[in-house]
Amino acid sequence: MHMNKNILLFLLLPLWAWAQLPTQTTTSGLNNNRPQFGNEKDLTVEGEKPLITDYLIITQHRDTTYVDTTLTMAKDYKYNYLRRDDFELMPFHNIGRPYNSLGKNFDMDMLSPRLGARARHFNYIEIDDVLDYHVPTPLTELYFKTVVNQGQQLDALFTTNVSPSLNFSISYKGLRSAGNYVNTLTSTGNFKFTTNYVSKNKRYRLRLHTVFQDNSNQENGGLDPESLEGFITGNEDLQDRGRLEPNLIDATSFLEGKRYYLNHDYEFLGDQDSTSYYSARIYNTAFYEDKLYRYEESTASNNFLGDSYVSSGLRDQTDLEQGAIEAGVTYDHYILGYFKAGVARQEYNYGYNRTLNLGPGNFITNRLKGELYQFKGAFEKRIGKFDIKVATGINIAGDLDGQYLNGSAGYAFKDVQIDAGLAISSRAPDFNYQLFQSDYVNYNWQNNFSNVEKQQLTFKLQSEKYLDLDVSFTTLQDYVYFQENQVSNSDNEVTGYNATPAQATEDITYFKIKAHKDIKFFKYFGIDNTIMFQNVSQGSDIINVPQITTRNSLYYKDRLFRNALLLQTGISLKYFSEYYMDSYDPVLGEFTVQTDQELGAFPMVDFFVNAKVRQTRIFFKLEHLNQLFASGDDYFSAPRTPYRDFTVRFGVVWNFFL
Repeated sequence: MHMNKNILLFLLLPLWAWAQLPTQTTTSGLNNNRPQFGNEKDLTVEGEKPLITDYLIITQHRDTTYVDTTLTMAKDYKYNYLRRDDFELMPFHNIGRPYNSLGKNFDMDMLSPRLGARARHFNYIEIDDVLDYHVPTPLTELYFKTVVNQGQQLDALFTTNVSPSLNFSISYKGLRSAGNYVNTLTSTGNFKFTTNYVSKNKRYRLRLHTVFQDNSNQENGGLDPESLEGFITGNEDLQDRGRLEPNLIDATSFLEGKRYYLNHDYEFLGDQDSTSYYSARIYNTAFYEDKLYRYEESTASNNFLGDSYVSSGLRDQTDLEQGAIEAGVTYDHYILGYFKAGVARQEYNYGYNRTLNLGPGNFITNRLKGELYQFKGAFEKRIGKFDIKVATGINIAGDLDGQYLNGSAGYAFKDVQIDAGLAISSRAPDFNYQLFQSDYVNYNWQNNFSNVEKQQLTFKLQSEKYLDLDVSFTTLQDYVYFQENQVSNSDNEVTGYNATPAQATEDITYFKIKAHKDIKFFKYFGIDNTIMFQNVSQGSDIINVPQITTRNSLYYKDRLFRNALLLQTGISLKYFSEYYMDSYDPVLGEFTVQTDQELGAFPMVDFFVNAKVRQTRIFFKLEHLNQLFASGDDYFSAPRTPYRDFTVRFGVVWNFFL
């Protein structure tokens, strides 16, 4: 793929990479595009110990946060492989595998399609996931947690300011977990390197990052019918999960990617006086990303995925190269507000190294290649006590149509922050809906789907005194999805499942409301509650979610041993109502819609003991404790795919402030 010369020059930068980050607490304001690092507090003065709030973390939108080493229930919920709260997710039995969705979230600010294989992207570091740092002394964070069966999970970060103007960070996140079921080994690695620089006069700012990622999952396709029956009935001979037979015995999927990213700007007009602040900047952003998803099998499955063109050495590989360069101006004025306008050129090259001729009228090309010219803009201003934000983008020329417009207004009372938003989006479906090739007969298609149209209303209330509330109402037109199909033999017996893409012909409306409240009582006790209600109106069962999802944690928290140790212990219960849970398709790396079997309506009870000694947090958990007392096994993460049994897990998060 021939890229812009500026991008090619950027690729020569000597960077290499690593990934993850400490937990943070937001401290940003409205006009967050003003310089958020480089003009913060001077790095620690000799003889003075820096405060924890001096260890700054900067998002891609220049919101400023800082390292947070407290021990709370929110930290317990985030102490997992993804390092974020997984309330709306249902993990598979092994660590690092896909997560089924208990709630739906829709991208509302994208203009171009993605590779696809979305079930494999939960741990993939996107551009907005990359953080920069500004620290008074070198900072190290080490995360460790045990896995399922053999292996380990590690997340390490190091960042330092070489000078007050220049910071770099390097991190690595790695996982290897064997799992308890046949052919479920997971091996992943994420590497990230970041650099940010601000000149002494604050006029020039530079941000760079490089990311390399590889994620490998053995794929077993779930349990075969006989083993599935033995699992559900609680057959004592099958309590050793290694004795359960899978549908696939030698399949593996891979998601790999590398990205180089540059963002810099220069202030050509400005006045830093706090009473008459204004700043005009020119900016330039560029990135190049090369990504692939590959599915391999030594021998074709025994009709589980349908007929195949070859009997051995199956290898489906989908590639996507894309790059973009954007240039524009920003203007920030203490009265007029913040304005941004820019033009971008993006190239994409998706596909395969062969064409397919499957008969008259069924020719499948090898590549989807093209370019897009885009306009992007933003506006932010405080009007009275309201914070107004607007962002927009449109493909003004090129091979694909797309546009979005997002607006929000926020108002802060004494104890309550309220935000309301409106968003509209039109975007082409991900590339794997449009074009896919495989050694399996049923997985070959080329479609010309319409853009997916989305409109969304949101309301958010945040209050430590009252509750946190999130409400969204979304309407969808021409929604695309993968439909699961049954594979049958000559006797019409179901032998397996595969999938094909489809586009809904009727409108879909989706309503979600989620409430959270942490109630403390008797000084040392608390109960942390989150509940989510969802409702979908649709002609066919396409978007399937549980109507009710709840998580409740009863905990005790106190300081012991003359305040040397902070102890947090208790029990968590998570439950979701029965629904048509999506299936997982390993060839696509996607979840697929099925309406044959309702799953769910089982509790997941965890007992935890967490502690903090200085800057070290220790976590110990008995996961799915109630499985020990269950009369049968009916807990699933997806059809044919059981959730994990009772498991003992422990680990630490350790911060070093040198």
